Amino acid sequence: MSSGPVWYSPKRWMYRGNRPRGLARAMNALSAWMYARGILTLGVGATLEIRGRRSGRTMALPVVVADYEGERYLVSMLGEEAAWVRNVRADGGKAVLTFGERSEVRLVEVPVSERAPIIKRYLALAPGARPHIPVDRRAPLADFERIAAQQPVFRIEPRS
Repeated sequence: MSSGPVWYSPKRWMYRGNRPRGLARAMNALSAWMYARGILTLGVGATLEIRGRRSGRTMALPVVVADYEGERYLVSMLGEEAAWVRNVRADGGKAVLTFGERSEVRLVEVPVSERAPIIKRYLALAPGARPHIPVDRRAPLADFERIAAQQPVFRIEPRS
């Protein structure tokens, strides 16, 4: 993890062990509620609904949708261990995304070799993710290639 600016410390503390803790969970719930209603999305915020792999319950979380070369993507700022990543994989990529309107989508994992420019674009759009991804958003693409295997990326496709 990059040390980054001192103001990254509270954000990393809220996600100790790469899991949202009390304050982060509360903030995520509020953000998911607001994004689902189109409040303060800044054109990139959305709400992702996924089914829990153990509980079967639907969970909603706020995400930043990164656009790159005409496609839309989700990036896991917490890496491979993020619960939503494991849930999406367990459910075959099925999810619901509220991004202006509610849509059933399929999340297709992007090969590691194609992730670097998408992760760089994501960091340009998602300041809240910067404390968690160990590369500066202005770094050369080669730096993103070195961490691409640790940051799952999913292309958003309509579910038919």
